[in-house]
Amino acid sequence: MKALRLIQVGAGSMGRAWLHTIAANPDVQLVGLVDLDTEAAAAALRATDLDAPVSTSLTELAAAQAPDAVVNVTVPAAHLPVNLEALGLGLPVLCEKPMAESVAGCLPMIDAAERAGQLLMISQSRRYYRHLASLREVLGTLGQVETVRCEFARAPRFGGFREEMAEPLIVDMAIHQFDLARDLMSADPVSVYCESSNPSWSWFAGNAVATAMFTFDGGASFSYTGTWCGPHPETSWNGVWNLGAAGGGVHWDGDHAPTAYAPDGASLPVPEREVPEEIAGSLAEFVTCVRTGTEPATAGHRNVLSIAMVEAAVRSSAERRVVTIAEVMERARGAVGAH
Repeated sequence: MKALRLIQVGAGSMGRAWLHTIAANPDVQLVGLVDLDTEAAAAALRATDLDAPVSTSLTELAAAQAPDAVVNVTVPAAHLPVNLEALGLGLPVLCEKPMAESVAGCLPMIDAAERAGQLLMISQSRRYYRHLASLREVLGTLGQVETVRCEFARAPRFGGFREEMAEPLIVDMAIHQFDLARDLMSADPVSVYCESSNPSWSWFAGNAVATAMFTFDGGASFSYTGTWCGPHPETSWNGVWNLGAAGGGVHWDGDHAPTAYAPDGASLPVPEREVPEEIAGSLAEFVTCVRTGTEPATAGHRNVLSIAMVEAAVRSSAERRVVTIAEVMERARGAVGAH
């Protein structure tokens, strides 16, 4: 099939990673690069051996190049204007995560995609690993997932803004595990009770430890326990997962092949799968969806629920009560309507 003609917006460090990914995928062709710093954009192209025109204007470059889609790799604060511009041009968009920093920030983009009749897909790159492909396949043979536990423990010393955030673990890291829980459970969250704190030895100003218990559709549960300041042995950046269904369970250490077991504890076979990983997986799925008109699990109107899980967890911790996802969504709609 004809290669999908892409304009990428953003040529920073993550932008360069996307350029390498685009260059390696024969199903796409870069036909333009947009950045406020055209010299940086030209340097990024040279570093990836790509040749495409550079501009500071998406609209002008799109008029000249007739792209099929836009890849938005700008900083989160620029996601809204870039996505609105691209969708207004009638172009589907693959946007780096997070879609926005709040649910209220997501809603205008979701509305714009609906009005344009175009796909807005968010790149949740941690959904794309060969071991996760194997895990999903074996889970599909066990019945509906009803219990999920995830433990996360790392001790990074970032410096900078993360160490000054009020809820660094939940907002900046746990969203990845929250989003993956939605993926693996094939269900939507209903409510959460969360407690977060900051140990005396923490080098973070805000809460670097959290425990959250989510209830999902049908009464399924997802429990998350995380720390960004130890002193526990570290887990994978993906966390350690245990998932249970009527037909058995699956354990995944986040880095290696998962193991599966029957209700009596006997081992179950786990297939090996080879798939494009991380942002290469996001790009491959985006291409398929644009070509076929299908909708990915990370379409904007679906992905907003992962951000709602974060907001609900933060509010629950602050107010020491169960917070529903419906409450968070309604509050966001009210905030948008008030402006």
